[in-house]
Amino acid sequence: MLGQKDALATVAVRDLGVARQFYEGKLGLKVAGPTGPEVLTFETGTSKILVYKSQFAGTNQATAVTWAVGKDVDAIVRDLKAKGVTFEKYDFPGVQHDGDVHVFGPMRNAWFKDPDGNILSVVNG
Repeated sequence: MLGQKDALATVAVRDLGVARQFYEGKLGLKVAGPTGPEVLTFETGTSKILVYKSQFAGTNQATAVTWAVGKDVDAIVRDLKAKGVTFEKYDFPGVQHDGDVHVFGPMRNAWFKDPDGNILSVVNG
């Protein structure tokens, strides 16, 4: 039933203005409908991210959104870092670090947080 339907990531934030500055200004996403006083929707490639106002913003301790960016991981990390995005360092078993990128064999993954502490990532997959 749902296997033929599109899905979108949903991210809770405290302040839509701050979230818009981050997702639009730093990540380069474009605002798309629906929008309102409690919600913004961003286009990202052929997908969408719904950002909504919630008292529970930033309480998720796992990755909320991952972008599969292919060979562009390192360039995107450099660009985001130049815009003031700070990257996370995790010590997973078997991980190697190449600057801000975590290397697991052929997989290259970098994690960062939005202003509310939601965990986001880019991966070469």
